[in-house]
Amino acid sequence: MWEYTEKVKDHFFNPRNVGSLEDADAIGEVGSLACGDALKLYLKIDPDSHKILDARFQTFGCGSAVASSSAMTEMIKGKTVDEALAITNQDIADYLGGLPKQKMHCSVMGKDALEAAIACYRGEPAPKDHLDGELVCECFGVTDKHIREVALENRLNNIEEVTNFTKAGGGCGLCHDKIEKILEEIRGQLKLRQSTVDVPPKEMTNIQKIARIQEVIDKEIRPSLQKDGGDMELIDLDGSHVKIAFRGLCSSCPSSALTKAGIESKLKELVHPDLVVEEVMA
Repeated sequence: MWEYTEKVKDHFFNPRNVGSLEDADAIGEVGSLACGDALKLYLKIDPDSHKILDARFQTFGCGSAVASSSAMTEMIKGKTVDEALAITNQDIADYLGGLPKQKMHCSVMGKDALEAAIACYRGEPAPKDHLDGELVCECFGVTDKHIREVALENRLNNIEEVTNFTKAGGGCGLCHDKIEKILEEIRGQLKLRQSTVDVPPKEMTNIQKIARIQEVIDKEIRPSLQKDGGDMELIDLDGSHVKIAFRGLCSSCPSSALTKAGIESKLKELVHPDLVVEEVMA
């Protein structure tokens, strides 16, 4: 029997922000009824400040799916779209005081719906990680691309964890060999990354932190930006706020906010979990 926190129970029995928004500025849909979970997210966004004024949801799924959707809408209201994009599925689970490991896929669905809604608001194609790539799990319609993304972000180590976070492998089991192959590739990537960038010390002076941030930017981030004609520069470090400026094509790219969120995630992982990235004009 799964153990649910009091906050999960509260958000299930008394969900916040249920329903639709007729004048929504953005709508994000993920999942499918055929696979057992589906979420539709509606956002009302201020056009000047880009703050999320209201968020509503409609969910088909279990109690954890309802609770995760309810929590996610509470977390994003009042935040800018950039701030909302920085929220991870683990943040949603933590907000609820934790989820049973078998239900972590519900928090992933919440994050996916948020990304889809913000892409809609910006006039960009909705993320299609569940559809793009090679279909691995036919039972739940999960692709290799989605498994890789979730496994890397959450540092998943085995098939059971992949099933908990994506549902892949939770049906007939015929895809287990494919999932294990993907995990082996990810382990190789992580080993290569650790050999390229040394693990940071637990405590760093401000000078050490700046040097570490610059090292990660130069080795892990700038090369991928430069391949597409873009670039970035570290401008300053103010406490936990990393101030950067985009250069080249990145400076005018409509997806720069998504890029910033990715940079922040990388710096949190390889430098310090409290770092926040801010774009400045310089």
